[in-house]
Amino acid sequence: MSLREVRALFIFPSWSFCAVRRALKYALAQGSTGPHTPLILYSFAMAALGISPTLYDPAIVLKSAEFKILDAPPARDEKKNIAVFTNPAHDLHIVEKPIPKAGPGQCVVHIRATGICGSDCHFWKHGRIGDSMVVRDENGLGHESAGIVIEVGEGVSEFKVGDRVAVEAGVPCSKPSCEFCRTGKYNGCPDVVFFSTPPYHGTLTRYHLHPAAWLHKLPDSISFEEGALLEPTAVALAGIERSGLRLGDATFIAGAGPIGLVTLLAARAAGAEPIAISDLSQGRLDFAKKLVPGVRTVLIERGLDAQAQAVKVEEALGQKAAVVLECTGVESSIWTSIYVCSKYSGMVFIIGVGKAIQNMPFMHLSANEIDVRWQYRYANQYPKAIRLVSAGLLNLKPLVTHRYPLEQGIEAFEIANDITKGSIKVQILDG
Repeated sequence: MSLREVRALFIFPSWSFCAVRRALKYALAQGSTGPHTPLILYSFAMAALGISPTLYDPAIVLKSAEFKILDAPPARDEKKNIAVFTNPAHDLHIVEKPIPKAGPGQCVVHIRATGICGSDCHFWKHGRIGDSMVVRDENGLGHESAGIVIEVGEGVSEFKVGDRVAVEAGVPCSKPSCEFCRTGKYNGCPDVVFFSTPPYHGTLTRYHLHPAAWLHKLPDSISFEEGALLEPTAVALAGIERSGLRLGDATFIAGAGPIGLVTLLAARAAGAEPIAISDLSQGRLDFAKKLVPGVRTVLIERGLDAQAQAVKVEEALGQKAAVVLECTGVESSIWTSIYVCSKYSGMVFIIGVGKAIQNMPFMHLSANEIDVRWQYRYANQYPKAIRLVSAGLLNLKPLVTHRYPLEQGIEAFEIANDITKGSIKVQILDG
């Protein structure tokens, strides 16, 4: 990016540009990289002018708390701004919210597709994930979304009305004082606004207000359904990248849920071979086999200890795994993953989210020099995901097994939460 291009991002009087330029030079010297470098540079420039960066004000999100719970969904042709909410009593209901207006740097997006994530069901049924993400009031759900821009705010030049976009749900502070934003690791920002994570309402709504900097333009080759699937794809790509998976690595994927299946697609695209995947559900394993015909499947037996499960996986794989991608977060599955892993060179990479405190076979890890790593959400993955899907290297289309209109959002959640229904990814669509 040239200095001229960066300058075009700002609306400052000419006399102030010297200060901006000094800030840009400093920011570039810090090694800020990634698709959101312009956003980070913007913060530095604002700081040089003595202006507090207000790229996204969390209060704007909280102001959307003006809503009313509906006794019944409105008719589809009314086009009211409805959303799906839960609360500490574990209720699930349709609410009506005001239609938002785009402020400076923002876009209003008509959300056309939103996937139901396991975390959405967890907030509904359990009211929390860990100790920091707790449903304390009415809370909007959904963070896997794509749609079409219907209004752009002042200063937005990269989008226009009618653009098709994917919504990146995590919006960090982007302040120059934030180490994580400054270095491109914005998933670690302590002040991130992550839509659907309490207290912030989700993107599962008809009309959603979002900062333009965190929207991603979709090519015509990517549908809204695929655009919504970019969010779990970003999770999988972050895991593949951080695990260090290489061409020809024998790979075991624990869990054939949506994240596990997207991880399977990504591992295959990255050149993993052979690949084995496990699950408690034979139906999901059959689905995995159709998705990637060469994958080897292992049905997990309830009551079988972790070492015995590991033997089954190793037999299917034909060897121990150089890389294990654990996508469940369940303690017993993590133990199996550790026993499957190669000694003195193996990597167990945990993508799944589980209980706050878990046990591990410490001495087995230590004596065999098995590495264990984790990830938290993702950063800088959306552009990669868009390129891979657009090029046909990742075929996400089969993952959507159930579709519901927004007005039937409650029914959609009931299906997504019922393992007997055989869903992979349930999406809520709005025409």
